[in-house]
Amino acid sequence: MAETILRVKQLSKAFSGIKALDNVQLDLKKGEVHALMGENGAGKSTFMKILVGLLAPDSGEMIFEGSHLENSNVSETLKKGISMIHQEMLVIPELTVAQNIFLGREKEVTRRSGWSSLWLDDSEINKKAAELLKQMGVSIDPEARMKFLSVAQMQMVEIAKAISNNAKVIIMDEPTSAISDREVATLFGIIRELKARGVSIIYISHKMDEIFEISDTITVLRDGKYIATKAASELDSNSLIAMMVGREISQMFPESAGNHGEVVLSVHNLSSKGKFSDIHFQVRSGEILGLAGLMGAGRTEIARAIFGLDPLENGEIKIRNLSVRIQSPQDAISKGIGYVSEDRKGWGFIPDMSVADNIILSSLRQHRKGIFIDEKSEELTVNRIISELRIKTSGTDQKAVHLSGGNQQKVVIGKVLLASPEIVILDEPTRGVDVGAKVEIYKLIRNLAEKGIAIIMISSELPEILGMSDRILVLSKGRQTAMLSKEEATQELIMKYAVA
Repeated sequence: MAETILRVKQLSKAFSGIKALDNVQLDLKKGEVHALMGENGAGKSTFMKILVGLLAPDSGEMIFEGSHLENSNVSETLKKGISMIHQEMLVIPELTVAQNIFLGREKEVTRRSGWSSLWLDDSEINKKAAELLKQMGVSIDPEARMKFLSVAQMQMVEIAKAISNNAKVIIMDEPTSAISDREVATLFGIIRELKARGVSIIYISHKMDEIFEISDTITVLRDGKYIATKAASELDSNSLIAMMVGREISQMFPESAGNHGEVVLSVHNLSSKGKFSDIHFQVRSGEILGLAGLMGAGRTEIARAIFGLDPLENGEIKIRNLSVRIQSPQDAISKGIGYVSEDRKGWGFIPDMSVADNIILSSLRQHRKGIFIDEKSEELTVNRIISELRIKTSGTDQKAVHLSGGNQQKVVIGKVLLASPEIVILDEPTRGVDVGAKVEIYKLIRNLAEKGIAIIMISSELPEILGMSDRILVLSKGRQTAMLSKEEATQELIMKYAVA
């Protein structure tokens, strides 16, 4: 039996009298991938922040390699061998890849001393970074500035940074949220190599397929309390979900009534140079059309072009059989198209604005009384959306940034719905959302379809695409490779066309 490298006992933490963690425990073995699961608000982030020294616990003990971790700060914890890859990436855009990887450890890497240590040896740092990235199987120029990398490349650099610390324990918080399937496979290969070297991984993800593919052990938290620890082989998706939410979720994906009306949106020969070409499909009222494909297949680019965010090189868009020109999001909204971006925090809402202000932002004109805003009308509308979408908030004046991921997504959807769209494009609608909130969002999407809204849903999660879509359009490298009915679609068939 592998030795225990980290033992946490009866860990508790409260904020303003409210317990975020209540007697939590964890035993992490050497060379183990230990998944930490729970809904948003379960206490996972607080737990990890305490482990790496960002927060101090109120009570309990943490024993790492036989020594107590209490009163350690981030620097000390890092030196002891505990590193964390944060969900919100901590990069410095103006610095190079190599400089980001070895930030604050340049002398250690170059091994200079005395007067020579006053000058940084970028060539040595670049060499070390190139070696590390090559070992990881990642093709990124170590001299490239971070600001020019894709989000997926930035994520791989963050992983390289953690590995470069020679960590004994690496905490990975949603490490695959912004990387492609190919890069996920690369990451899992790296994790298996780290395991073989005796490195322990605490892995946090909302993606069930990943959890069962990579983890050895699973610990579940709920409402800040420890629920159970079990071998991954003893669980399946349903039993794990039940542990997380405290109840059985008998039907993850609501059934379609199949009441599809006339064609609302059709596109013909859509093309954008270097992004996609010859795209053609139609969506009926009450229908959910899923867009599937690997990252880089052109799914988001097509959505952005339809919504007027990116220019089209060629093609025609028709709404209710009338040809339309869409050159901006304003054009799209005026023609009845709503869009929920995959980048919720970047494009979906304004973090420091209140829930009410975010919801009402796109429909302010509807609440004007002369030159003034009709506050009563605005308040009634906001409360209606909060009630209909079941947004959990302490009040309409709560800042949106303090909501859970699922409730932030509902705020974004609510804002879009106030423009009364006939067509709604949802790009990764459950990204970063816990399983309980996912079920609520699925019900919301299905309800919108039942009301006659035509929906285009983009998702990287195949079970989601299969469970929610009435038809599935598969894309590969910017080309349309298949249109599958719900009855014929399978994960294997979608992947066959996605790599065609």
